[in-house]
Amino acid sequence: MIYREVLQNGIRVVIEEIPSVRSVSLGIWVGAGSRDENLQNNGVTHFIEHMMFKGTEKLSARQIAELFDSIGGQVNAFTSKEYTCYYAKVLDEHFSLALETLGDMVLNSQFVEEELAKERRVVIEEIKMYEDAPDDLVHDMIAEVIFQKHPLGYNILGTEANLNSFQPQDLFRYMESNYTTDNIVIAIAGNVDRDRAVALANQLFGHLKQSRIVRQDERAIFHTGKAIRQKQTEQAHIVLGAPGVAYDDPRIYPVILFNNVLGGSSSSRLFQEIREERGLAYSIYSYHTAYKDIGMFGLYVGTAPERAQLVLDLCEEVLANIAQRGITAEELNKAKEQVKGSLMLSLESTSSRMSRLGKNELLGRHITLDDLVNKIKNVSLEEVKATAEAILSGQYALSAVGPLDDLRAPGEK
Repeated sequence: MIYREVLQNGIRVVIEEIPSVRSVSLGIWVGAGSRDENLQNNGVTHFIEHMMFKGTEKLSARQIAELFDSIGGQVNAFTSKEYTCYYAKVLDEHFSLALETLGDMVLNSQFVEEELAKERRVVIEEIKMYEDAPDDLVHDMIAEVIFQKHPLGYNILGTEANLNSFQPQDLFRYMESNYTTDNIVIAIAGNVDRDRAVALANQLFGHLKQSRIVRQDERAIFHTGKAIRQKQTEQAHIVLGAPGVAYDDPRIYPVILFNNVLGGSSSSRLFQEIREERGLAYSIYSYHTAYKDIGMFGLYVGTAPERAQLVLDLCEEVLANIAQRGITAEELNKAKEQVKGSLMLSLESTSSRMSRLGKNELLGRHITLDDLVNKIKNVSLEEVKATAEAILSGQYALSAVGPLDDLRAPGEK
């Protein structure tokens, strides 16, 4: 059972009581990500996430780390294109301390210049690490190709120049605009009493002045194109991108099943054809990423540079076949069972349940597991075929990293 409370200032608290476990996972979710940036402050959302661990009025950075270690807990955070999350997982007896500490970090971080200077260097090293990881870099490149100058195409980490320019007032100004009470969700899942949890959340966050974000998001548009980064790597890393669907589009369920059949599992068509039958790649998969107003369907493969075009051509054959003929009833039934099994297994983790609560609340909808399973169950072969045909009917965006001169994308003349 999911419980939802809205504090007087607009902060939402969503709770799932699970008395059969001894852990509690909790997260403070903020509906702000790199999509809410511009070219001048790109990277600020992620940098703020880092700075939340660098000390508050009461606790130093070391004390925050030692506190969670001393109770056997885990604490971390992440930034995405559309939201940020600060989360912890602890034994149920330490729930109050964990929420108090996370709250202190989000509400009272100091952003002192000495810590800013150190963390700038840390994030710059993180950027360099990604530059040295071509299988990560190629995914950032495809976003830049597809979304071009739209903020969805920005690198979440930002740029070295921007990081070196950030001052404490820049971080506080961004938080004032985006960390508003109507844009914050507290999600809790585990062995916790909901009344006690709501009372504590109100004690910690209820004093905040009600504030509202006024946002006019620029609508994203899918672009085709190509970007190839010359790099001396052992493998060529390639991503194909095609238009997907937004997260509230009813076609999201056929997309989930289509993705599973195409490249979402070890029995998928791409995996079997490229890896198992031909031995041309170790890693090959497809995925779908949904945003507020648009989605992206992607295909990744890593292969020997001299075989890159051959592998792309074979992928094109698989894509054309599934677009024209659809999938079989057997494939659809298997995909439904795989998706259902994955959903059920994820419920054994309080972390997964907490993440589901937080994201769904930010998206403005809560769907029960039974409803979700029914929506998957009711998808027809015709719906999957129509969705696959729509996604794979046009030209593709392509990104690649490796010792490559050029590659021909599917549909490219």
